[in-house]
Amino acid sequence: MGLTWMTSDSLDLDFKPDFQPLAARLRARSLDEYVGQQHLLAQGKPLRTAIEQGHLHSMILWGPPGTGKTTLAELIARHANASVSRLSAVTSGVKDIRQAIDEAKQRAQQQGRRTLLFVDEVHRFNKSQQDAFLPHIEDGTVVFIGATTENPGFELNNALLSRARVYRLQSLTQNDLEQLLERALADTEKGLGERDIQLAADARARLLDLAGGDARRLLNYLEVVADYLPMDQHQVSVELVTDAIGEKATAFDHQGDHYYDILSAFHKSVRGSSPDGALYWYARLLVGGGDPLIIARRLLAIASEDIGNADPRAMQLALNAWDTFHRVGPAEGERAIAQATIYCACAAKSNAVYNAFKQALRTAKEHGDAPVPEHLRNAPTKVHKAQGYGEDYRYAHDYPNAYVAGEQYLPDELAGTRFYQPNERGLEIKIKEKLLRLQSLDERSPWARGRSDGNN
Repeated sequence: MGLTWMTSDSLDLDFKPDFQPLAARLRARSLDEYVGQQHLLAQGKPLRTAIEQGHLHSMILWGPPGTGKTTLAELIARHANASVSRLSAVTSGVKDIRQAIDEAKQRAQQQGRRTLLFVDEVHRFNKSQQDAFLPHIEDGTVVFIGATTENPGFELNNALLSRARVYRLQSLTQNDLEQLLERALADTEKGLGERDIQLAADARARLLDLAGGDARRLLNYLEVVADYLPMDQHQVSVELVTDAIGEKATAFDHQGDHYYDILSAFHKSVRGSSPDGALYWYARLLVGGGDPLIIARRLLAIASEDIGNADPRAMQLALNAWDTFHRVGPAEGERAIAQATIYCACAAKSNAVYNAFKQALRTAKEHGDAPVPEHLRNAPTKVHKAQGYGEDYRYAHDYPNAYVAGEQYLPDELAGTRFYQPNERGLEIKIKEKLLRLQSLDERSPWARGRSDGNN
């Protein structure tokens, strides 16, 4: 069963059997003990004031693991003197939701007591499960607090979001982690104070780096290191930390926000002509177990969106890197993708093709009924020719430079429209010069002047 409930007088904040992990024993029991999130909980901040006054409202706590979402929910319940029902979307279903709601109704009727319904990993509930909460949040049966590591805008229903305020929790800062580390080492009741553990400076720095802004991870790693340390010793070296914990686990989630954040950072680094930034984010994806072909696909998109005709070779090099990966395997293939990454980052940039295509699509939707000019129409039969189809069409190859001055290739209502506006970067400098030269021929053409005067 995924459901537990308790009154604020018996919250597990005070439950600390010997087998509890260090992270659970050190869970904050008051706002003053709570570490981090000062942008929300510093003295005088609206959320802290509301909590201290016992004012409850439904909310979504969104943030990375180990940033204090569960602890904050329990502190809110304690200050409001509310009962707590807890659900985990990993193990619960609609039946558990209904049971929690029924118990909340009974509690309100029999005890006159509010219920705070805390749902961990709320993004794992599907649409119908999320919808099951709505009427009971609306009528005040429960105050809803959902915790999620994923972007609520993508993972939660708009109806649920409209009934709850979203608070963004941030990874803990270095100062936050140092404060927590000192508390764990000094606390003789709940921490490791009785062991008198001393961390060498490089061991301390290594632990903080391995934590990656995650309080739970920091305390779990510290506890592992303490277990490795013989009981008659007190000094922890960086070698002991490395032996106990191993390599740093790179944060990566193939379906979560972090995954898309890394792809976004990679794309923006290439667009911003930073080969170093692009290589770093590419390496981050690889170290996290990501598929290098994700980057190969993104490079192809970049080649048309951000480089375009400023350097058409970028698309070919991206395709070659993809092909190389399939031909020789990951070891050399990943390097080929790195080569294409550097080339695309250093290439001249232009979004002229991207903008021209978008504008053409918009125009086609707005003028989707514009007739094809008769001189551009196909004339496969005598009937078509008799109707004037293809008449007066001038074959470009019969003219100097394969260009017919003054010829019109757009519907009459769009005559003169220009979608493609090349930039003055890379090969587009030459393209722009050519188009301007051809445009000057159009302007000198008697045929063009005649059409502009309405004399055609």
